[in-house]
Amino acid sequence: MKRIALITGSKGGIGSAISSQLVAEGFRVVATYYTGAYQCAIDWFNEKGFTEDQVRLLELDVTDTAQCAERLALLLEEEGSVDVVINNAGITRDGVFKKMTAQHWKDVIDTNLNSVFNVTQPLFGAMCDKGYGRVVNISSVNGLKGQFGQTNYSAAKAGMIGFSKALAAEGARSGVTVNVIAPGYTATPMVAEMKPEVLESIVGQVPMKRLAKPEEIAQTVSFLVSDGAAYITGATLSVNGGLYMS
Repeated sequence: MKRIALITGSKGGIGSAISSQLVAEGFRVVATYYTGAYQCAIDWFNEKGFTEDQVRLLELDVTDTAQCAERLALLLEEEGSVDVVINNAGITRDGVFKKMTAQHWKDVIDTNLNSVFNVTQPLFGAMCDKGYGRVVNISSVNGLKGQFGQTNYSAAKAGMIGFSKALAAEGARSGVTVNVIAPGYTATPMVAEMKPEVLESIVGQVPMKRLAKPEEIAQTVSFLVSDGAAYITGATLSVNGGLYMS
């Protein structure tokens, strides 16, 4: 029987690479998409050449606690189990703190951090009962080192790390591992929209002198959800080309 992996933010640069990687490894992927974005999700599904047996699309507002509880309970009932959760949904609303609006703070915390509770909590108990589970939370190098103009984003991504360490302690006896990947700057469409001079400056700070490939993040996820990583929990793996070494 195929293991089932739920991935939030599945259509973004990193999320799409994770989805393709896990499908290639025989997982059945449940790919969430935001409310009202069905056509975008279908276009992505068709572009990738997925089949319905490989990928199930699930409309889910990861910021809505009640909706997540209801729809993920139904997902468990319909699929039988969810073996892997990849919390990858994220947005940015950058700005210096003295000018940051409360709404921009709330939007980022809700999407990047509160979503981790909303998505993981309805599924974690079933994982523990089954005696198997993998939770991988996609944080950021800026959750480790901080970043000018990103107090909201850095706070959310750092919060994911603390959450993961605490939850790892709760899941360990039940065979449920909880880990974090902290990517550096990655060659995604979002990063490609940066001004060329800003992007050049970022690459110049990376010892490897390049951006990460989305596939490199996906392969790190692949390792953490594999049987070979069964004894790794509460860890944060940095995939940043040496930009920040901790």
